[in-house]
Amino acid sequence: MTSNPEKDALRKHLLEKRDAMSFEIMGIHAQKILSKLKTMKSFSEAKSIGCYYSIGSEVQTNNIIKFLLNEKKIVSLPKVSDDTMVFRKIENVTKLEKGNFNISEPKENCPIEENHDVILVPCIGLDNNGNRLGYGYGFYDKYLTKNNPTKIALTYSKQIVKSIPTSEYDVKMDWVVTETDIIKTS
Repeated sequence: MTSNPEKDALRKHLLEKRDAMSFEIMGIHAQKILSKLKTMKSFSEAKSIGCYYSIGSEVQTNNIIKFLLNEKKIVSLPKVSDDTMVFRKIENVTKLEKGNFNISEPKENCPIEENHDVILVPCIGLDNNGNRLGYGYGFYDKYLTKNNPTKIALTYSKQIVKSIPTSEYDVKMDWVVTETDIIKTS
């Protein structure tokens, strides 16, 4: 991916804001986000859901993953190899290992899942039109260009900004879910 100074500056600013939150507040917000997800038809009726294993100050997904597994959903998490991301099914979190970027990923022997009804997408920032600011590697944009599930971005309300600079490769989110709102973008 090519560098975009405007995106880089916004990414730095929003990461600083997000990283300033306490883990206690992040946990409270994560519970509220899960409660909001449960009210969404596209989420509750989905059979196969791609999620992410949260790191740092991202919206915590541990309880979301546990909930989905308890509901007998097909749950898959991303695994990055070289410059490609695939989603691999998990049956529990013991099937994870440290991967690229020190993120817990499914082990290589976990089956690939390509038929998602929903993918929960991490982000650093969003706008109300569904434009997403990620970490700048483009893994999700590449994956979502080839696959067309319902895309739900999880974030904190303070990470929503007036507008996100976009490029032709950026994939818009269908929904944005925060601790306070569910926003339909498309």
